[in-house]
Amino acid sequence: MSLKRFSLALGAAMLASPAMAAGKPFFSLQNTDFVVLIGFICFIGILVYFKVPAMVTKMLDARADGIRKDLDEARALREEAQTLLASYERKSREVNEQADRIVANARDEATKAAESSKAEIKRSVERRLAAAEEQIGAARAAAVKDVRDQAVAVAIAAARDVIAKQMSADERNKLTDEAIGTVEAKLH
Repeated sequence: MSLKRFSLALGAAMLASPAMAAGKPFFSLQNTDFVVLIGFICFIGILVYFKVPAMVTKMLDARADGIRKDLDEARALREEAQTLLASYERKSREVNEQADRIVANARDEATKAAESSKAEIKRSVERRLAAAEEQIGAARAAAVKDVRDQAVAVAIAAARDVIAKQMSADERNKLTDEAIGTVEAKLH
């Protein structure tokens, strides 16, 4: 505390003293206000002598520096937290985008697989229809052959009966000999 402030405080204390109004002399040891004023001045003097105001100021400055450091550290931590938050938000967006791409790719692949399956099923049905048509054609050909064979057999039997009724034994023997001769000529 400076001497000027101290003088002002002492002057103010003396002017506002109720002892002035009481009528007793102020500068007497009988006056309690004067004794208190002297004690107060001594106390202030001791505080100034031992440099207590400087120590208090130093302690307050140290406390202010500590608070300033804490605030700076808090700001740094806040900035770091904001950086981490921004990083996590960016990573979250990237993960969401990647998940969207994976889902889109899976949909595309599923669509392609479905189309491929449809095409394969269509080809399989076409192959089975072609095989069935071939079987039907073969069965039709076999049925026609069987009908022809039956017709030939019936025609041969009918012709044999007609020929047998119309031919004589000499003609039969002659025909048999000609057939044997024809067969021998074709075999050799």
